[in-house]
Amino acid sequence: MNKVFIIDGDKFSNFKGFCKDFSDIVLSGKYDWHGSLDAFNDILFGGFGDIEDEEQYTIIWRNSAKSKIDLGYSETIAKLNEKLNNCHQSNVEEVIQEIKDAKMNKGPTIFDWIEETILDNENVTLILE
Repeated sequence: MNKVFIIDGDKFSNFKGFCKDFSDIVLSGKYDWHGSLDAFNDILFGGFGDIEDEEQYTIIWRNSAKSKIDLGYSETIAKLNEKLNNCHQSNVEEVIQEIKDAKMNKGPTIFDWIEETILDNENVTLILE
């Protein structure tokens, strides 16, 4: 039987809160994930917290509809502005366009980025509740 980790959208209301809850639940508090999606992908693959390399496991995301709102465009704009302040000059125009799109409620949100990253990892089964 594979491991099951339960994330509850009622326990957080922003991306920082999601990162903390994910760190507490999936990484068992052994590591702190600070929001890098590249690091998130690495973590999902295994070798951190209680997940072994290439281990099959399930993430159940309760109250995911609330999280979809909480990690929606407003939170995405904040994350993209942070990215803009730290990105290489060659990426500035692309990030500015992503911010413009998010301000018009277009394009992916943080929730979408997280969901896609999880779904792209064949070791993980995601159940949205």
